[in-house]
Amino acid sequence: MTQHAGTTPHPHSPPEPHPHSVDALIVVDVQSAFVTGEGAVPGAARLVDRTTDLLARARRDGALVVHLQNDGPPGAEDEPHTPGWELHHPVASGPAEFVIRKPHDDGFAETPLGGVLTDAGVRAVAVCGVMSEMCVQATARTALARGYHVVVPHDAHATQDVPAVPGISETIPAATVSRVAAYALGSDAEVTVAAAAVTFTVPTGLAGSAGR
Repeated sequence: MTQHAGTTPHPHSPPEPHPHSVDALIVVDVQSAFVTGEGAVPGAARLVDRTTDLLARARRDGALVVHLQNDGPPGAEDEPHTPGWELHHPVASGPAEFVIRKPHDDGFAETPLGGVLTDAGVRAVAVCGVMSEMCVQATARTALARGYHVVVPHDAHATQDVPAVPGISETIPAATVSRVAAYALGSDAEVTVAAAAVTFTVPTGLAGSAGR
């Protein structure tokens, strides 16, 4: 059968990803200070439930997993090597899971995150965690700028209420802040997808280690 030019992808071209399919999961700052105790974000239990599920499925399906861990300043609740700084989720061993400490909101700034994603051949990332309008948004925005397809599951990121300021605004609920933070990423990011709808694939650079 004769095939017409332009109707069939090049045999070596990777298939286009499913709209909600990613080959990397970036878990942003899910640290004890932010999801447990008095300083926990509103809805912390739901956030932990969703990120636990995302982690389990990403590992099962061979996706790259990156835990970002924020290094707060001295005296902060996430000051390095204090109880609040510790990651809430256990980290699995293996070639497809990394912990990357970061000094800024943006997980790419002054960290090896970009190189880790490039080396693994990642094309699409899901970004979840805290805080929605700070580290989650900053990391997702740079991922977009670097050409990644970005999914920010609406029920897998969270933040604190914005306190009232006389003459400026009443208290802004955390859920509203999260929604606006994600919406501000623009139409290139998927921000209304539920965590349960995200699917995972093996990035090309880790294909040889699938089934580890």
